[in-house]
Amino acid sequence: MTLNLKLYINGEWIESNNPDKQDILNPANQQIIAKAPKATKEETEKAIHMAKTAFESGVWSERTPQERAQTLLEIAEKMEESMDELADLEMQNNGKTRREAQADAAEAANTFRYYAGLLNHPNGQIYEASQDMQTMIVKEPMGVAGLIVPWNFPLLMSVWKMAPALAAGNSIILKPAEITPLTAVKVFELMDQTSLPKGVAHLVMGSGAIVGQTIAESDHVDIVSFTGSTGVGRQIMKAATGNLKKVSLELGGKSPNIIFDDADLETAVDYALFGIFMGAGQVCSSGSRILVQEGIYDKFVTTYVARAKAIKVGPGNEESSEVGAIVSKKHMESILEYIRIGKEEGATLLCGGKRIERDGMEKGFFIEPTVFTDVTSDMRIVREEIFGPVVVIQKFKDEEEAIKLANDTEFGLAGAVFSKDQHKAMRVIQKVRAGITWVNTYHLTNVQAPWGGYKQSGIGRSLGTYGLDEYQETKQINISLNPQPIQWFE
Repeated sequence: MTLNLKLYINGEWIESNNPDKQDILNPANQQIIAKAPKATKEETEKAIHMAKTAFESGVWSERTPQERAQTLLEIAEKMEESMDELADLEMQNNGKTRREAQADAAEAANTFRYYAGLLNHPNGQIYEASQDMQTMIVKEPMGVAGLIVPWNFPLLMSVWKMAPALAAGNSIILKPAEITPLTAVKVFELMDQTSLPKGVAHLVMGSGAIVGQTIAESDHVDIVSFTGSTGVGRQIMKAATGNLKKVSLELGGKSPNIIFDDADLETAVDYALFGIFMGAGQVCSSGSRILVQEGIYDKFVTTYVARAKAIKVGPGNEESSEVGAIVSKKHMESILEYIRIGKEEGATLLCGGKRIERDGMEKGFFIEPTVFTDVTSDMRIVREEIFGPVVVIQKFKDEEEAIKLANDTEFGLAGAVFSKDQHKAMRVIQKVRAGITWVNTYHLTNVQAPWGGYKQSGIGRSLGTYGLDEYQETKQINISLNPQPIQWFE
């Protein structure tokens, strides 16, 4: 059955005036599973107008934190009741394995619960500025938040933005990626069953050139939060200058995973595999550059390649699958082109490098886990984000060279160090110019910790208290405790 998706504007599911539809495919077999609308500029502007109207009415923005928290808990409960359906939709639409999709669904519900709890914590400051003056620092919602999410974590990225934006009291417009809207639609169906007022949340599907650009340019949008490529992030920054709206960007990465001679080899290899091949490498924080000290380099590479060759790639609905499909034909072709470039540049391909067209996967978009060695820092496969199951392994001599190689990138999203020497590990990780880092582990994080990067990996932070701050204005209120004429002009 092919689903017919609709826009959600001002509390109603509506057909777009644009008759053109986006085919939504299952990347494991290319079956059309849904038809999505391509909203017009006028429909996007209507959603923005209704969001602004709802904000100014105070129907949500003036609710108490406790009242907003209760609604967020209702959303979390609805998501938990629909956990299996959310995971199945994510698996079908994105190509994830069932295990990954289930983990994302659980974390998405937990994110709403976290921000509901955060609303019940003290927020603000009071200063005794002088004997007769008291200053209060308070947080207020910004207004209308435009939320633009990517295709690699359609459910989780949507919730990472929606939960704090709503918690802060804003109205929202969510634009999912054109090819992965299914879980966003389901979440809005669930929110529609809660006490969230009509007109506060809007779902507008369509192209970045129309929907995304309209959101970024609008004078009635107060913040735009985008997760995606660095190139598109730059375009959004330019578009947002009209009303100098706040911009929050979580962009690309080419993250280093530094492994010293004294690391536990089994642990380092295991996390280095997880660091790049989880999510088929379609993860912004992937450890796509493995830096290995020369003393264990040969042993590490031999062990790593043997493990990579044994990874089971397959459709997400098969329990044995450890890595799922690439999200689309277009992206698969981009990854394969990078693999061709790597070989042309002179890197050594130790395993993988090809599309998988066997065992019933002929119609799907599957790529073998791919490992390159003998690379240099000027190669494109070392410098550019491939966003797929492709990793490069480089050799280093000492701490100084490891840090130099790690930071030799325009990105600064993530990084890791593996060593049994905790003092050395901390010395090095503190010098890695990245916003999300690990010692003797990779990828594991939690909703309480801020997420974001340095350099061209973005601006601002998601999650934790920092994520709530992104969607709030900070106001000072000065109160005279002894009102009298100032007599400045005598």
